[in-house]
Amino acid sequence: MAGTARVLIAADKFKGSLTAVQVAERVTAGLRRVAPEAGIEALPVADGGDGTVDAAVAAGFERREVRVTGPLGEPVTAAYALRGDTAVVEMAEASGLQRLPAGVLAPLTATTYGSGELLRAALDAGAQTIVFGVGGSATTDGGAGMLAALGARFLDAGGEPVGPGGGALRNLATADLSGLDPRLSGIELVLASDVDNPLTGPKGASAVYGPQKGATPDDVAELDAALGHFAEILEKTIGARAAEYATSPGAGAAGGIGYGALILGAAFRPGIEVMLEVLGFAPALERATLVITGEGSLDEQTLHGKAPAGVAAAARAAGKEVVAVCGRLALSPQALGGAGISRAYPLTEAEPDVQRCIANAGPILETVAERIARDHLT
Repeated sequence: MAGTARVLIAADKFKGSLTAVQVAERVTAGLRRVAPEAGIEALPVADGGDGTVDAAVAAGFERREVRVTGPLGEPVTAAYALRGDTAVVEMAEASGLQRLPAGVLAPLTATTYGSGELLRAALDAGAQTIVFGVGGSATTDGGAGMLAALGARFLDAGGEPVGPGGGALRNLATADLSGLDPRLSGIELVLASDVDNPLTGPKGASAVYGPQKGATPDDVAELDAALGHFAEILEKTIGARAAEYATSPGAGAAGGIGYGALILGAAFRPGIEVMLEVLGFAPALERATLVITGEGSLDEQTLHGKAPAGVAAAARAAGKEVVAVCGRLALSPQALGGAGISRAYPLTEAEPDVQRCIANAGPILETVAERIARDHLT
């Protein structure tokens, strides 16, 4: 079968050890050792979170770099991707946890201002469609910083701009959106996310994701109240739709930046669905006889909008066999089958020691890929 086999590698990153591009390279190397005749196509994927720009660049987009404001207010160099008049902007590039110094978390004060600057850079480059991938944020400011960078004004009772971060929104007295960049109304803005949380409440941005950003229980309560207050002030400014957006799916994504994007007129779509379209997955899938997907941990979360689930669903609909690679596997064969994955190959099968597995993920993944080739291509 090796002569006729056409493999499509469409895996996400192994967080903390391999990027999606590196996963594709290692799997390719392992497959080639056993089945040199097989046709192999790599299409690294992402679901809107960190790694989304890299996936777009690997698919042929141009990488553009720009100096923007980081989550703590310091300048950082962030990238977005452009092809024709379509841009892929990843909020984590400007406002992600990866932008914080080691050991520093700022749940109350981290800002999304730089994400707004990235969107503005995409507009300056002539983008007519912007896919705004959100996830991996250091912030819980409801997108207020992003909106401010795009021309909105958020003032306290004294008429001064409120400070950065979600905590400062408790001091918000008035909001003025009249200065928002007018180009935003003439483009298609897509909010691409793998989570559908509302802005506030027990399933909201602060309660569910605040602790990952260093928020204590008191911080979570403070941020939730501040985001609720933010939505109330915006309701006074732009009417009932501000309240509707607060309860809409995706409003709570990435510390509530989803809410800010909805205020800008974004349409919310599952991140992997949008990215597969943007990356040109359908034609690549048509050419394939076997699809290899995966991510660092295949677990319950994978089934809820993560990249491998999206890849497997599309491949199953096209009648293609799908196997997965992963660092660790926490799903039963039944759950995998239900997602459209016929078999998973965890690195921990080849190297049970988790620390060694993470440290040597690349070479181990090549060995695992050799096994896949023996099982499916020879």
